[in-house]
Amino acid sequence: MALLGTGIMGAGMGHNVLAAGLELRVWNRTSSKAQPLADAGATLCEDPADAVRGADVVVTMLGDAGDVTAVMERAAGGLTEGQVWLQTTTVGVEPFDGLRPIAERHGLVLLDAPVLGTRAPAESGQLVIFVAGDPSVRATVDPVLDAVGRQTVWVADTNATAAASRLKLVANSWVLAITAATGESVALAQGLGVDPQAFLDSVAGGPLDLPYLQNKAAAIVADDWTPNFTVDNAAKDAGLIVEAAEGAGVRLDVAEAVRERLRRASGRGHGGDDMAAAYKAS
Repeated sequence: MALLGTGIMGAGMGHNVLAAGLELRVWNRTSSKAQPLADAGATLCEDPADAVRGADVVVTMLGDAGDVTAVMERAAGGLTEGQVWLQTTTVGVEPFDGLRPIAERHGLVLLDAPVLGTRAPAESGQLVIFVAGDPSVRATVDPVLDAVGRQTVWVADTNATAAASRLKLVANSWVLAITAATGESVALAQGLGVDPQAFLDSVAGGPLDLPYLQNKAAAIVADDWTPNFTVDNAAKDAGLIVEAAEGAGVRLDVAEAVRERLRRASGRGHGGDDMAAAYKAS
């Protein structure tokens, strides 16, 4: 297997692939970020083409569709017909359409396979993977999916409608809304002279409680911005959600507001912090 992209998500996925006993070659734009995987047994490649050469499964976990396109073009010299391309980057609906010509040009079996989860699920192999694509390659790709995730949801037997990417945007709209609401509630409590813990205790264990709420609120109160998923990546995803909604004739007031909060937090220097730092926009 080849893994292109060993950032916050890719690193965790790679370690679980190695733990499952699968052979792994890795590439990352900043090679030092891939060194821990090399230390754990992966082969570190200086060029994407070297990483993908001879691999049965090629996984892309990069920033956005532009990054995926650029890296796969660099990998072209090592690609061969019949390889399975497990495209796990969240790229949105229309941008995914732009990736199909690459697969067609090289005879790759392209799976639309965005993952749901952040650093901790990636590191513990607890991601949820949405997959749309040719089911005939399941025997080839299942060992990888089983290594990196706790659940694989086959959404469609074709990637023609980017069905998995569509579902991922819906799921992300919920995650981002909760993240923003958590930050606003903590900020409001502090602004009104209320101990945020009093709010958290008041909903604890009831129908309004969520482990995610408690975790993100605790990080905000502790001023801990260790990135599990960054503000800038969240802003990118919020933009994809808004764009997809507009294309479908759906108005999303909350998603638009969340995008603006994330952009404002990034503008204040928090782009590389955890997305909970959207709180800083308040």
